[in-house]
Amino acid sequence: MKRLLTFAFAFCLASATLNAQTTSTEVLFETTKGNIRIALYDETPQHRDNFLKLTKMGSYDSLLFHRVIKDFMIQTGDIFSKKAKPGQLLGMGDYDYTTEAEFRLPKIFHRRGVVAAAREGDKKNPERRSGASQFYIVWGKIYDDRRLDYTQTKLDSITNGEVKLTPEMREVYKTIGGTPHLDGQYTVFGEIVEGLDVVEAIQGVAVDKNDRPLEDIRILKATVTKDFPAPPAAPKKAAPKRKPLRRH
Repeated sequence: MKRLLTFAFAFCLASATLNAQTTSTEVLFETTKGNIRIALYDETPQHRDNFLKLTKMGSYDSLLFHRVIKDFMIQTGDIFSKKAKPGQLLGMGDYDYTTEAEFRLPKIFHRRGVVAAAREGDKKNPERRSGASQFYIVWGKIYDDRRLDYTQTKLDSITNGEVKLTPEMREVYKTIGGTPHLDGQYTVFGEIVEGLDVVEAIQGVAVDKNDRPLEDIRILKATVTKDFPAPPAAPKKAAPKRKPLRRH
């Protein structure tokens, strides 16, 4: 219990101090493993608005978590997974549009508990544009300085030295964990504010050779629980004063 409390405190501290993003909107995923609540970053408005749109359309209702890799991430959003048969290969289902990358380093990065958009690989997608509906939730690992140094070397090669792990980012990866090798590669657009224990449970399930869980883990319902306030109604124009009718 002490370890869990210590982890929870460290996670909240990292969220509050190193990642002071603004979150005006939230989405609740009711799943067969429990509830997951996601706060969407205002700093990534295109991804935020797309996620809200798809949620309101009901696009995520009944979809599976179709790809789960222990100590890495859990992925969902394949629109073909709603009626998938047992063992069916998934991961190709998406809508026919993409969203421009919105990298916000070093403020927003791949620490444990963030939400990021999936996408096509660099060869087909050199601009690293995000797919429409598929996304993943980061779990990752705890890193030490040696592994972070190695990761930085890889990032220098992939991004031509454009992505640098700051001392603050490194501290989070050494205490909270995450997937630093994805920084500057995929757009992070939100974070888990409720249900990180559910994410932990999902990322530890048994999977087949294609990383699909052997037991279907389904999003039962996705709901926007915190939306932008509706704009105030325009004031009604006062009716023109009429002259009193005169009796003849």
